[in-house]
Amino acid sequence: MPALELVKEHMTESEMCFINKDQMDDVAKYCIALVPRSYLPVMGAVCKRWRSFIRSKEFLAVRKEAGKLEEWLYVLTGDAEGKGCHWEILDTLGGGHQILSPMPGQLKAAFGVVVLDGMLLVMGGYVTEVGTCCVCADVYQYDSRLNRWGELAKMNVARYDFACAEVDGMVYAVGGFGSDGESLSSAEVYDPERNEWSLIESLRRPRYGCFACGLEGKLYVMGGRSSFTIGNSKFVDVYNAKHHTWCEMKNGCVMVTSHVVLDKKLFCMEWKNQRKLAIFNPVDNSWKMVPVPLTGSSRVGFRFGILNGKLLLFSLEEEPGYQTLLYDPEASPGSEWQTSALKPSGMCLCSFSIKA
Repeated sequence: MPALELVKEHMTESEMCFINKDQMDDVAKYCIALVPRSYLPVMGAVCKRWRSFIRSKEFLAVRKEAGKLEEWLYVLTGDAEGKGCHWEILDTLGGGHQILSPMPGQLKAAFGVVVLDGMLLVMGGYVTEVGTCCVCADVYQYDSRLNRWGELAKMNVARYDFACAEVDGMVYAVGGFGSDGESLSSAEVYDPERNEWSLIESLRRPRYGCFACGLEGKLYVMGGRSSFTIGNSKFVDVYNAKHHTWCEMKNGCVMVTSHVVLDKKLFCMEWKNQRKLAIFNPVDNSWKMVPVPLTGSSRVGFRFGILNGKLLLFSLEEEPGYQTLLYDPEASPGSEWQTSALKPSGMCLCSFSIKA
């Protein structure tokens, strides 16, 4: 079906009114914003101007105003060793799966993933070749609206097993291991407008195996280990982007197997306590524990996802008895937990929801 026919099919009669030439651009943008998300790659192929608009922040703003944003769930799946991994989209309505084209470059491990303006950014990681480990600074971007991969500017420091997160439209990469296998204290930030990475003030100590999240305009780095501590670290490094400074807290989680930010709060699950959700509130730096209603071995872990303001817990166990759990933080007491039919085709390595 031609792209213009798709526009007409999804416009009401009132939206098809005649307009003068000066209004044409705004109305054309609104019309494109009405088209179902699955047709956006077709629309982007019409011309460079349409493609540029679909990739812009303005498109998301117009689409949100029109009430046409669609939330899709992107899941990186693989086997128990993380091999044979691929990205797929879970159909939240029909229960089907759509496989994305492979990521560019060689298959990497221990890379970081961040969502930014409707894009998936896949950063760093390492490649094993003939028994040697090659650490990468590459950054690839998946455009969820146009369904295609592209390459962005490389990080200043090649790293893997590091923390990364988006804060106020900027992407941060912190710590990890470097090219020589040394643990890193360096940190850098990516500016999407300039397609440029810049080094910022380093952590007070090297840190690896950690994770990061953005809360209330600040970057929180926790979990993992530090070269200056014995065992797993409970220290939280907090970066204030406005003042370009780091400070430290002492009440973080350790050995976190999954984490996600939902409703301006951080949800974590620790390896030694996988029958409770640890919920962090940045307003008063407090933690709340919520039991997970599941019997059986506590060794069965989960990976988190978000959909429609609810938390999804994808089981890492293949047994039929383990279903995808759904936690609704806004539900009345006693009805917060349900089950969901959503399930990846393989083991969930990580999951991200994108509205577009």
